[in-house]
This record gives sequence, structure tokens and C-alpha cells, in this order.
Amino acid sequence: MPADESSAARGTGRSRATAAISRALAPSLLTAPLPAGPAPLRGLALRSRPATGPRRPAAPRGGARGAGTPPRPPRGAGIRRTYERARRAWDRPLTAYYLILGSSLLITVLGLVMVYSASMIKALELARPGTYFFRKQFLAAVIGAGLMFLASRVPVKLHRALAYPLLMGTVFLMVLVQVPGIGMSVNGNQNWIYLGGPFQLQPSEFGKLALILWGADLLARKQDKRLLAQWKHMLVPLVPVAFMLLGLIMLGGDMGTAIILTAILFGLLWLAGAPTRLFVGVLAVAGLIGFVLIRTSPNRMSRLGCIGASEPGPGDSCWQAVHGIYALASGGWFGSGLGASVEKWGQLPEPHTDFIFAITGEELGLAGTLSVLALFAALGYAGIRVAGRTEDPFVRYAAGGVTTWITAQAVINIGAVLGLLPIAGVPLPLFSYGGSALLPTMFAVGLMIAFAREDPAARAALAMRRPGVRWKTMRRRVMKRPSGER
Repeated sequence: MPADESSAARGTGRSRATAAISRALAPSLLTAPLPAGPAPLRGLALRSRPATGPRRPAAPRGGARGAGTPPRPPRGAGIRRTYERARRAWDRPLTAYYLILGSSLLITVLGLVMVYSASMIKALELARPGTYFFRKQFLAAVIGAGLMFLASRVPVKLHRALAYPLLMGTVFLMVLVQVPGIGMSVNGNQNWIYLGGPFQLQPSEFGKLALILWGADLLARKQDKRLLAQWKHMLVPLVPVAFMLLGLIMLGGDMGTAIILTAILFGLLWLAGAPTRLFVGVLAVAGLIGFVLIRTSPNRMSRLGCIGASEPGPGDSCWQAVHGIYALASGGWFGSGLGASVEKWGQLPEPHTDFIFAITGEELGLAGTLSVLALFAALGYAGIRVAGRTEDPFVRYAAGGVTTWITAQAVINIGAVLGLLPIAGVPLPLFSYGGSALLPTMFAVGLMIAFAREDPAARAALAMRRPGVRWKTMRRRVMKRPSGER
């Protein structure tokens, strides 16, 4: 047979064999569409083994996910979710209530611990028991806790009614301070009244609370009558009464308390919406008076010269400021331990009053001082929140005044310990030793707690937490269900 004929015969035989194999295969494979691609891949598809069951989907390539797998959250979603949860928790109605209550109690308790630690050596120097100052401070804290609870439960109308009697009583006591035989001098300041035994009273501390309540009531009544748009109604009689209190305080030589009272006055004017020129004018007058008082007193000038001092100076004029820095510097990150301060052994004057923050830094370190700062920051934020969310003008002015008082006094005290401000001789609120300072401050904290409770959303949230209300609410929900539902 010729070669071309044999080739044709072999081609015809291969075609018949291919056709027979195709007829033997399943019809589904013949009718299924062939995958796109080059010719060799199509030939491989014909020669593949037929499927005997449902085929599994191919594994995704390049990290892709199947249709039933939930998509992977984008980067940073966890941080955003945490932030949203924190923001929702921060915006709850009772946030300000718990911040005020929790931060004030923590500051007071930590202050009691530090007063006990810082005052032991001072008490022994005075031939007293080591717990002498602590017992007095603890008694004041117990009385202050009662005042705080009472103030938090008293209605706002009763607080407004107490404004004028409190102001007149404080002015009367401040006048008695200057009467010989009644008033007494402590550390060169004639601002104390002797009550008998180891107890003394400083009426100027109650003057801060009196100015806040009276000024808030005055500004609220004038706002209701729409009189605050006139500058004379904004200034009179608020500024003259404040200057009268400042004059009575300065007669005793206590410029630190006068600075706090001035800060409260400016806070009330700021909240009342005083124009900038009016605000600057009052500030200029107060600054001029303060400059004259500082310039005419060598003691105040020496305190001003101790800002940022690193050496005691001639005559040890900056001894207290420098040793306050020494106490903070020796504390390190976590301090030398509770009760292990060295500066309180006669090196640092007033370790349990004006410079208790320095002893805190020495014994508890940077962690302790930052904790105290965080608590004061939380208290200040909560006060601003209460003042900003209320619709009652009296609540706004009173909460803003209390927040200004506590924040300004804490800044002045801590700034003096850090060497950033002159030593003004004011205690750290709720923290330093001194019952006359602790009692009105705790009453003011109770005032802010009452204001936080008066918010409609907070009142509703507190009402829902009562067991009886919750049970009645659940019972109503069950009774409203359809009869066929179990």
C-alpha cells in the first residue's frame, strides 16, 4: 500500500476511535461549556475523570475570602470601636454624677492618708501624739461628708434661699476676726477665730462659698429679667460686694485667699457673658491693686522672687520653695514609699498643709502626683459639664463658680510647689490639712452633686435604677404581651 494511503487509513481509524470514546463519556460532560484557554487545556478537560458527587469550590487565591466568609474588618476598626464605646459611656446621663462623687471621695481619702503620713513628725515636734493632725482632719472629713450628703439632697430652691443668710453670716464673722481678743493670728495672718480647745475657724474660707451662692442667685434673677445686657446691672452690686469681701480678707493679710476670691469673681462675670472690654477693665483694676499690695510688702516680693529658684538664696528666703523641689525630685517614678519621706523631718515647712503635694511626690512618686492631677482634672471636667448642659441659670453660675474655685486653688497650690508660681499659702482642696477649708469645699461638692442629679436625663436614669420602679416597668411590659404568647 502506498504511504499516502496508509496515512489516510490511520487518520480515519483515529477519528473513529475518538468518536467512540466521546459517545462512551457522560452527556453532561459533552454539553458542559469548556473552559476558555488554549487548545491543550481543552484537550485535558476531555480526558479528565468524571465527577461522582458535588464538587468543592476551589480554594481562594491571594488571601481572598469565599462568599460565605464574613469580610475581614479594616485596619484600625478595633481602635475606632473602642473609641465609640468610650464616647457612648462618656455621654451617659450619670457620667458627671459619678465623676464628681468618685473623684471627690478619692481625693479626700488619699488626702487623709497623706495628712497622716506628712504630719506625724510635725505633731511630735509640738509634743503631740503622732495622730494629732490626722484625728482632727478625720473629724472634719466626717462632718464634711455629712454636709456633702445634705447639700446633695437639698433642692435647688433651698440653696438659693440660703445664699443671703450665708453671705451676711460670713461677713459678720470676717468682721469679728478683726476685733481684738476674738480674732487670732496664725503665721502672720489675722484670719482666724478661736473656738476653744484645739479648734479654730477661718471665716474667709466660707466667704468663697457665700460669694458663689449669692452671686449665682443675683445673676440668675437679673438674667430672668433680661438686665444682664446692661453693664451696670452686671457689675452692681456683684463687684462692690466682692471687693468688700476682698478688703476684709486683706485686712488680715491673706493674699492667697484674696486671689481665689478674685478668680471666682472673674468666673462669674465670664459665665454671665461680660463684654471683653468690661472684663478687661475689671481685670486691670484687680491687677493694679494686686501689684500695689505686692510691691509694698517685702515678704510678698521675696515670694515672687523665689519662682524657679534652685538654691535657698540669701538668708534662706527661698528655703521652702527649694525643698519642695527637692522632695519632688527625690521621689522618682514610684516614690520612696508611704511614710518614708525625708523632707518632712524638719526640712520642709508646712508639709501637711501648703506643701503636702511635695510630700506626695516624694513618697508616691510621679505615679502618685499624676493620679492626684487626674482626679482634679476629672472633677473639673464634670463641673464644666454640669454647668454647660443645664438650662437653669442659677445652676450654671453656681456650678461654674465652684469649678473655678476648686480648679484655680489647685493650680495655684500645685504651681507653687512646682516652682512655677509664687507661694500663696493656699491649701490643696480636699487634700491638705485644715478643717476650715475642707468643710465648705465638701459642701460645694455636694452642691455640684445635687446639680448633676437635677438634670432630667440623670433623674430618669436614677429613677430606673430603683428596684421598685424597675419591677413595675417589667411588669407592665409583661402585661402588654399578647394572650397567646408565653
